[in-house]
Amino acid sequence: MSLELQLLLLAWGTLVGLDLVSVPQAMIARPLVAGPIAGAMLGDVATGLQLGVLFELFQYDILPMGATRYPEYGPATVAAVSAAHAATGTLGLGLGALVGLITAMAGGLSLHALRQLNTRAVRRAAAALEAGDPRVLERLHAAGILRDAVRAAVVTAFGLLLAQVVRAYLAGALPPHGVALLNVAAVGAALAAGTAGTLRLVGRGPSLRWFAAGVVGGTVVAWLR
Repeated sequence: MSLELQLLLLAWGTLVGLDLVSVPQAMIARPLVAGPIAGAMLGDVATGLQLGVLFELFQYDILPMGATRYPEYGPATVAAVSAAHAATGTLGLGLGALVGLITAMAGGLSLHALRQLNTRAVRRAAAALEAGDPRVLERLHAAGILRDAVRAAVVTAFGLLLAQVVRAYLAGALPPHGVALLNVAAVGAALAAGTAGTLRLVGRGPSLRWFAAGVVGGTVVAWLR
């Protein structure tokens, strides 16, 4: 993969990471958006869409509220698409999932570290903020966005580097049954996470029964078509 494409993916992953909390909050941090666009940059929209759906299922089980710790799947999806694009045959999905999940965990740790840095910055400026100085508030806000941009860039760069390493050492080393197991594990884990998230949102009682009826009805209609 050329340096230009790597830098383009780095820029896209950074913007995706910023979108989660800071700017522009346009929902591009959703894997279902981040993945296909990363794939389009590589001329492989199908792979981007596959991994976008996969990580969207993982993210569906997350409630990003308050100080909750959770993996960050936006930049992770970009790294996963990079890993899967260069892989041959059916290895791409499992390889991309492996890279993406590791990157997502690193992204989650970086978000926790960023919150701590922002908290310390606010505490240092507490006196000026209580005095009502708007310039201090503006500087804190701009510095927070800048820190988040650096964090997102580092996480994306880590994921892209991990994709290179995994492609170099695993792509040709796994036997066919190992590839199949990796793919099945990735899809199974994503379906389990998506199911858990759905059941948590739907809850119990009548809502669950209506949801089950909708799933069965939709399946029958899709099968008949």
